[in-house]
Amino acid sequence: MPHIVGMDVLDVRFPTSRELDGSDAMNPDPDYSAAYVVLHADEGPDGYGFAFTIGRGNDVQAAAIRALEGHVVGLPVPQDAAALASLSQQLVGDSQLRWLGPEKGVAHMAVGAVVNAAWDLAARRADKPVWQFLSDMTPEEIVGLVDFRYLTDAITPDEAFEILSKAQQGKAERVNHVLQNGYRAYTTSPGWLGYSDDKLVRLAKQAVADGFDMIKLKVGGSLDDDIRRLRLAREAVGDDIRIAVDANQRWDVSIAVEWMRALAPFNPYWIEEPTSPDDILGHQAIAEQIAPIKVATGEHVQNRVVFKQMLQAKALGVLQLDAARVGGVNENVAILLLAAKFGVPVCPHAGGVGLCELVRHLSMFDYVAVSGSQADRAIEWVDHLHEHFTDPAIVRGGYYLAPRKPGFSARMHDATLRRYRFPDGPEWTGENP
Repeated sequence: MPHIVGMDVLDVRFPTSRELDGSDAMNPDPDYSAAYVVLHADEGPDGYGFAFTIGRGNDVQAAAIRALEGHVVGLPVPQDAAALASLSQQLVGDSQLRWLGPEKGVAHMAVGAVVNAAWDLAARRADKPVWQFLSDMTPEEIVGLVDFRYLTDAITPDEAFEILSKAQQGKAERVNHVLQNGYRAYTTSPGWLGYSDDKLVRLAKQAVADGFDMIKLKVGGSLDDDIRRLRLAREAVGDDIRIAVDANQRWDVSIAVEWMRALAPFNPYWIEEPTSPDDILGHQAIAEQIAPIKVATGEHVQNRVVFKQMLQAKALGVLQLDAARVGGVNENVAILLLAAKFGVPVCPHAGGVGLCELVRHLSMFDYVAVSGSQADRAIEWVDHLHEHFTDPAIVRGGYYLAPRKPGFSARMHDATLRRYRFPDGPEWTGENP
């Protein structure tokens, strides 16, 4: 049996702040970054994963991943659901590291990076993309991936099994559909807060021409600016295109309500992260007061327990899971099952390096094997940094194409790792690459 014989961790950063790509009201100068992990096997392919950050602090995230090396090196290469469940439980269950969370923050994101790399490794060995590797598992195997501790007041293993069993009907047709047609996307690319009005209008029109039926704008800097920008965007795309807005946690509850009432004449589809991601009752209050505008959140929701409570409180109308925020694929399977139980659509967060590559697998698995639906669902799309991946996300006509290469699509090109490694890569030292 092959074993994991080594683990490398690299601090990789891209200087996106130079052009204000990714800028918003709370994060004005992000450098999209990855604490990048490679699991080396003594036979066959390696496995790749990462935790996404926005620059300073990526060295802290990389150090947290390195702290898990002793749990991983020497293990048999995971090849099935039982082994992947065992690895996830072992990493989450380290009591001394768990104390730093528990199950949240830098320590939990480190677990997610390693778990995702293990899924990449297992799927590569199975010669399947992760979405298909997951979808081919039985309902029993998928239920076995999930840690139901703290969840059974909202969903039990039997209820999860029932959801998955029901989704078996028509699964083959949905696999064929996603292979032929892909999965709907929406684009954030026109709406970064640092962009000029002219650039906003040009990119919004281009998005519609490219087949997108929803765009997203960052808001929260100035109400007057937001009103002007949203008016320009609505004039550019017309009344039939959805416009979502994203405040990136900028507001108190009362301000969020007032601000969104002022933007309501432009028919925003959702407000994303209107307040602290930890404020369940705050999201609930906002949702009640601004309906029918939806509340969306999830990219900074730290674990399955907070998602559970938000769903129980009817605090969100759109669930935005993140492939690299929680404890990896296993915990995201739990979150998808919770969303299916409560009937809330999932529109994953993908506004960062590599996140588009990862979350398409989760959404396609959800469609094929969990919810069985793409209604009111779309995956976020940003149109930069994909060229650094060996299996880049591709969107055509407003739809993500289904990945067909084995793995989780997390592997970066070796040339990218050399050039953008921090602090000694040529991109950061100023030397010629």
